[in-house]
Amino acid sequence: MQRGELEHAIRAATEIIRQESVFVIGSQSILGSFTENELPAEATFSEEVDIAPINDDDAQSLATELDAAIGEMSYFHETHGFYVQGVGRSTAVLPAGWTERLVILSNENTLGRTGLCLEPHDLCVAKLIAGRTKDHLFVGALLRHGIVRPEIIAERLLTVSEDEVRRDRAISWIRSTLQP
Repeated sequence: MQRGELEHAIRAATEIIRQESVFVIGSQSILGSFTENELPAEATFSEEVDIAPINDDDAQSLATELDAAIGEMSYFHETHGFYVQGVGRSTAVLPAGWTERLVILSNENTLGRTGLCLEPHDLCVAKLIAGRTKDHLFVGALLRHGIVRPEIIAERLLTVSEDEVRRDRAISWIRSTLQP
C-alpha cells in the first residue's frame, strides 16, 4: 500500500459515513507518519486499511456500512486493489494517552477530510498485543529499520491494562529485542 491509497481510503470512508474524520487503526496507519519510500517493504504489504468511524453506534452500523461499500471483495477492492475494513474503536488494544498522540493526515488528496492515524509506537503496541506472526514481523521490520524505538514501545506496553496476559507476552517479546 502507498500513502496515496491510504488518502483515497480516508476520502472514500468519510464520504460513505458522512463524517469529516475517521480513525485509521491498522498497520497502514504507519503511512500517516511515513511514506512508502521511507518504510521497509514488510510495513506496506497489506492491502487492507482498518478504519473506525469516530461516531458509531453500539452495533457498529457505520463500520458495517464501510465493509459493504468498500470492503473486501467489493467493486472498490476489485477496482483499486485495496479495501477498507470497517472496525470499531475497541478493535485495537492501545496504550494510555493514544488519542493525544494521533497523527493527522489531511490534505488535498483527502479533500480536506481527516484520517487520525496511530502514532507509530502506539501502533506497535496494538500489533504486539494482537500477537500474530504477521504483527511480530511488522514490528520487527520497523525496529530493524530504526522507525520505532523498543524502549518507547516497552514503556507504553506497561500502560495497557485490558489484557494482562497478552501485555506481559508483548513486554517479554520487546524486551528480548533489547538484548544484545
